[in-house]
Amino acid sequence: MLRLYATVAAGGFRRHATYRVATAAGVFTNTVFGFILSYTYIALWNARPSLGGYDMGDALAYVWIGQGLITVCGLMGGGFEDELIERIRTGDIAVDLYRPADLQTWWFSANLGRSAYQLLGRGVLPMVFGALVFDVTLPTSPWTWPAFLLAVTLGSIVSFAIWYLVAMSAFWLLDGQGVVQVAWLGGLFFSGMLLPLGVFPGALGEVARTLPWASMLQVPADVYLERYEGWALVRAYAFQGGWAVALLAAGRAAQAAATRKVVVQGG
Repeated sequence: MLRLYATVAAGGFRRHATYRVATAAGVFTNTVFGFILSYTYIALWNARPSLGGYDMGDALAYVWIGQGLITVCGLMGGGFEDELIERIRTGDIAVDLYRPADLQTWWFSANLGRSAYQLLGRGVLPMVFGALVFDVTLPTSPWTWPAFLLAVTLGSIVSFAIWYLVAMSAFWLLDGQGVVQVAWLGGLFFSGMLLPLGVFPGALGEVARTLPWASMLQVPADVYLERYEGWALVRAYAFQGGWAVALLAAGRAAQAAATRKVVVQGG
């Protein structure tokens, strides 16, 4: 069974690797937005040095980490939920349920392959380009890189769990696009995509840092910037892992409830 899911993951990687022009366009788009955000941050940090506890180099690094992780951690969409929602709406999900494989694990494996490709295809280049053009903060320890990669992996798992729950809502709503839009806005705001969550004032910042979206960008960025050491790093991983387990369990519960009584529009 593990071999089956490994094959699904490899297929997800190859599927997205096929669209090389789309990948190049994505790198270009992320780079352009990286420039826009970088100069916006430069103006903001010149006016408010050390805003949120970040210096200028940290803030610029944060920008390019965000551009690198947009698709890797699904900050603006998981990359699979529209397809899954459509299969639920048309009734094609019945074919998936007859497979000798768990539905959630199947899509998890496919998304794992997608994330791995996006990291290599769209994640690395914008970060490298940003580091070449701007004076961004770089890790001082070589061990920071594997620590960062682990945080990105956990963030990607949390992202999958969120978007899988969003897709499961289509079993009851029949059209999940409204939930997709709400999740999209939540991810854009509460992941720290617009501004680091440490900049958010008062109770808003406290709440934002406890929500699962913080696992997708804020935590990986802070790991890269070496703001966690020792047990603080372990707690950061535990925060991500805790949300991953809770949300995956919620997705499995939703899947179980849906497959007991499936309501399909047009199927």
